[in-house]
Amino acid sequence: MGTTTTQPCLRLRPDDTVGVMTAALPAGAELLVGDVAVTLRDDIPSGHKVALTDVPAGAQVRKYNQVIGVATLPIRAGDHVHTHNLAFADFGRDYAFGQDLKGTGRAPTEPTATFKGIVRADGQVATRNFIGILTSVNCSATVARMVAAQFGEGSELLAAHPNVDGVVALTHGSGCGMAGAGAGFELLRRTLSGYARHPNFAALLVIGLGCEVNQVRALTEGFDLAQDTPLLPMTIQDMGGTRATVREATARIRDLAGGVNSVVRTDVPASELILGLECGGSDAYSGISANPALGVAADLLVRQGGTAVLGETPEIYGAEHLLTRRAVSREVGERLVDRVRWWEEYVKSCGASLDNNPSPGNKEGGLTTILEKSLGAVAKGGSSPLSAVYEYAEPVTEKGFVFMDTPGYDPVSVTGMVAGGANVVCFTTGRGSVFGSKPAPCIKLATNSDVYRRMSEDMDVNCGTIVDGTRSVEDVGREIFDLVLAVASGQRSKSEELGFGDEEFTPWQLGAVL
Repeated sequence: MGTTTTQPCLRLRPDDTVGVMTAALPAGAELLVGDVAVTLRDDIPSGHKVALTDVPAGAQVRKYNQVIGVATLPIRAGDHVHTHNLAFADFGRDYAFGQDLKGTGRAPTEPTATFKGIVRADGQVATRNFIGILTSVNCSATVARMVAAQFGEGSELLAAHPNVDGVVALTHGSGCGMAGAGAGFELLRRTLSGYARHPNFAALLVIGLGCEVNQVRALTEGFDLAQDTPLLPMTIQDMGGTRATVREATARIRDLAGGVNSVVRTDVPASELILGLECGGSDAYSGISANPALGVAADLLVRQGGTAVLGETPEIYGAEHLLTRRAVSREVGERLVDRVRWWEEYVKSCGASLDNNPSPGNKEGGLTTILEKSLGAVAKGGSSPLSAVYEYAEPVTEKGFVFMDTPGYDPVSVTGMVAGGANVVCFTTGRGSVFGSKPAPCIKLATNSDVYRRMSEDMDVNCGTIVDGTRSVEDVGREIFDLVLAVASGQRSKSEELGFGDEEFTPWQLGAVL
């Protein structure tokens, strides 16, 4: 990612027109970045960009040796480069399908990595052992939460059944007031079905109201569960109301707990892992530390025969050509481009722009345009071949590095990946996002040492050591990979210890509310 000098500034590629400050410095400070000497013309915060060369107005500005926007004013060496003089501008990308494709097969001498997983009767491998409660409609959300509340942390049932990781109610804001066919309806059904089939759910209740568009009976008939997975559908209206439904659901969960508890973790290969790759609350260090380190971990998993899922289509915009060049076929590459084009039309129809992302917090952390943010985000995908592209919440069946079309909004994005089968999630953050993703455990990776120190109870790995110059991207990537195996084996992540994951289930909503 470049060489750290004695000066607090990184030039990530030799042809970059900007450097990234690793400490705040005032105007007048002098920097020597490689063989480039500059005097700061402005106060520049940590994580923000400094111009290393003059850039005329209208010319492209480069970081990672890629275009991150155009100068809206003449920029002189030493200037602070940010929203006041740098703006988004679309530019032509050479998709060069498959041109950078490289093999990533495991070397004969590379040992097989394993973790302690739970092998279900149908052969799927779980990393957690939950009893799940899904809802068909928002109208049954409160009842579902009432049921789950009977079995919280420290409850008698969990104490008596130590192999049951919990009873989790995943509720949502839709299911009625929508057309009973079309993209929005199909998306909700696909998401709920993906969660129902998730191996981390050993048993399942589905609670509806009774009169909703998304009828419980039709929904559950489409789940296609393994024969040994208990499935108990019910509606509040048929049960006789709120209290009656809570009593019945509670009794059924007590009956199920003994069978769910009778599992044993055994050694299974890392090839059984599907790792969701997410970033949120990003800063300028995301693309320098945590994201490339997670990319190393993803490559290690792919070499073991496992699967790594990158998402957030709006946050690869302007960098998608780096992925198409790694596509295993032109068809796979064009499928990715099609999803990008869909997003261009979608945001246009809503009167928005893809450059409405980055968020205010991203900008405060040094990111200026979606192009810059995307270039850092794609680093999570490592360097493995792109083997498949999926739509939101589609079952991920291909091994290797794959892409899923999800929004950039973190809860919605991860919901799609978990619906697709992700059984572990890694989430990088520079501003300090708090997040969890039941039933799949979530590992939090801090991009800088400051956020790791301030939020140590939320963060599992300090990737800021890369920026500090004390560890390499490769070393931290190996640490992340080892932690993925440990968490998949049952070690609780920080977000699990804090109880995150019940409220973060957020299916993507499309279509009219009727």
